[in-house]
Amino acid sequence: MKIYLTIFGKPRYLGLVKVDERKIKNANCIVIKSERGYELGFLGGPLSDEQQEKYKSATSKFENAVNAMLQTVKFVKVADDIDTEAYYKCRRAEEEALIVSREILEQHKLNLKLVDVEYMLDRKKFYFYFTATQRVDFRLFVRDLAHMFKTRIEMRQVGIRDEARIVSGLSTCGRPCCCSYWLRGFSPISIRIVKEQRSALNPTKISGLCGRLMCCMSYEKDFYTELWSRLPGPGAKIKTDQGIYVLESLDLGREYVNIRFPNGRLVSVAITEFPDFQETILRGEEWGEDKEMLEKKKAAAERVAALKERSLLRKAAAGVKVNASSLMPKIVKGKLEQSEKAKPENKNQKFKGRQAKQKQNQTSKPKKHFKSRNKKQTPPSA
Repeated sequence: MKIYLTIFGKPRYLGLVKVDERKIKNANCIVIKSERGYELGFLGGPLSDEQQEKYKSATSKFENAVNAMLQTVKFVKVADDIDTEAYYKCRRAEEEALIVSREILEQHKLNLKLVDVEYMLDRKKFYFYFTATQRVDFRLFVRDLAHMFKTRIEMRQVGIRDEARIVSGLSTCGRPCCCSYWLRGFSPISIRIVKEQRSALNPTKISGLCGRLMCCMSYEKDFYTELWSRLPGPGAKIKTDQGIYVLESLDLGREYVNIRFPNGRLVSVAITEFPDFQETILRGEEWGEDKEMLEKKKAAAERVAALKERSLLRKAAAGVKVNASSLMPKIVKGKLEQSEKAKPENKNQKFKGRQAKQKQNQTSKPKKHFKSRNKKQTPPSA
């Protein structure tokens, strides 16, 4: 005999059923007797003692006064074709019954909302799930329902989040709602959890179909709690003698923190290196940039130096006088000095040739005679 897990009912209750392994070989569905009556349960796998304790501890905080999320149920038999057909007949009858029930509810004008209805397998009980904002007297409504369906009526008030679990549907991520698929209970979610994840405080983006904060916000709660225990929040300032360092944003994909330095420079610091960074700047020491940026700057400086060296050598080869500054490499200075020493005679010859050409031009040109303006010109004789 082993303990098996089974799921039953529209609220997706969990049941622990003790059964012989040979009786349920290759079976998917079984008939069980729960606190509500006879139901069709979908069979899971066998559970060890450790797994049973985990299920009990995980569902104990979600128990309510009416029905516990984890129940101990009794095995009746393996579901045959007749039981399966009766189950689907109940589901089809529930659709028609819900429409009729809502029409009766309009006649009574009660301030409640019918979410769904559920027949037991033997149809001796009929469950009505509803939501209401305040206490409602529905005794006359139950009397009319009992007269209409000729069976025992059970009213079950559920919350808004339970309504989404019973009705089910697709969430904003495109997958079925977690509460109607695998989630066993609802953990409390506050706006503080959303702020820790730095999500946009837009109700349409952080709310589920039920109108409450999405359950998936709590999945990474432990991660963000541990993360912010080692880091200050975005916008936090670290005051030092050098100035104020501001933590601007967090990049979880690269696991980096973007910090604005006092000189306006934005530097990415690894999350694991942030404690060392904080200690370094508080001691008054400077924090270097990450290795990738340093390598890029070094490679860029080498390319600029090579281009300068080529341009200076070309100018020197063309005979253009170049002033080698102290910022240039020693190799470039030596090459320029050698090029200047190698061509002193050529420069003197060029200078002498220019002087000779100037003398020839001066001798070849005829002298112009200008009349003195002070002398008076005599008129011609008659």
